[in-house]
Amino acid sequence: MGLLIEKSVTENEIEMSRICNFFNSREEDILQMYQSKGLDTEVLLRWCKLLEYDFFRLYSQHLILYAPPSSRDYNQQVEDKKKKSTLPRFRKSLYTKEMIDFILEKIKKEEMTRAQVMGEYNIPKTTLYKWLRKYGNSKV
Repeated sequence: MGLLIEKSVTENEIEMSRICNFFNSREEDILQMYQSKGLDTEVLLRWCKLLEYDFFRLYSQHLILYAPPSSRDYNQQVEDKKKKSTLPRFRKSLYTKEMIDFILEKIKKEEMTRAQVMGEYNIPKTTLYKWLRKYGNSKV
C-alpha cells in the first residue's frame, strides 16, 4: 500500500512539506509509511483525501475477486444478521469497469474459460453473461 501511495504522490507532484503539514508528521514518518505494507484506516483515509484517490477500493476489489465460496447455511446466517445490523448495507458488489475488462480479456485471450472465471472469482453465471452481452465482442 505504501508503494502505491508513494507512486501517487510522485504522479501528483505533491511536495513533502505539504504532506508533513497535512499529517502533522516528520518526513521520516512519511517515508516509513511509503515502506508499509498496510496502514491504519484513519491514516489511509487521510491519504485518500490528500491524493483524491480511493485506496480502500483496492481492498474491496480484492475481496470481490478472491472471496471464498459461501455455503447456504452461511448465507442464511448473513441474511439474519443483516436484518439486525445498524451498519450500512451494500446492495450490489463493486465490479468496476477495470475488473470487468480484466475478466473479459481473460476469456477473450482464452486464458480462462467461462466456467473457470465463475469458479475462480465467484461471479454468478447471470452476471458474467450480462457482461459478455454488454461489453464483450462476438468473439468472446
